[in-house]
Amino acid sequence: MENNYQNQEQEYNLADDLNNLAQYTTADKGRRFINFLVDNLLMQYVVGFATGYLLALVLIELAPDFLYEVINEPAGTINYFLFTYMVAIFNYLVYYTFCEKLFKGYTLGKLLSGTRAIRKDGTELTWKDAFLRSLIRLVPFEPFSGLGDEPWHDTWTNTTVIQTR
Repeated sequence: MENNYQNQEQEYNLADDLNNLAQYTTADKGRRFINFLVDNLLMQYVVGFATGYLLALVLIELAPDFLYEVINEPAGTINYFLFTYMVAIFNYLVYYTFCEKLFKGYTLGKLLSGTRAIRKDGTELTWKDAFLRSLIRLVPFEPFSGLGDEPWHDTWTNTTVIQTR
């Protein structure tokens, strides 16, 4: 009898999940492209500038010789490339993780396009979901996965982006 009750409970939860999914309309590729464009422009120019400025202030105090070396390196050297690449990775992880978690699935791009990231069961993203989505965005060629049915950062984390308006 107890086993029968558990089966009914599992069926009920599955029905709830299906109802939650039926309430949402998945965002189309056009809206997702707007998200990508706005968020990446914001990261490159606003977040990148702010991070660079704060990092320079910290390095002036802690490691002025290193900062002088990086600034005076020609742009094509490996040290310059690694330093800027690490700053870019940091920006991606911080921007997407904090925005998607603290603003309940929204980034500036998602807000402008009327979309929001959620778990496929209809619940809000967890810190783990937001961080993993951000980390997966760093996988080479990941932006091209958006040309298919669903980008990797959605598929691999069991999340989706829905229309909110």
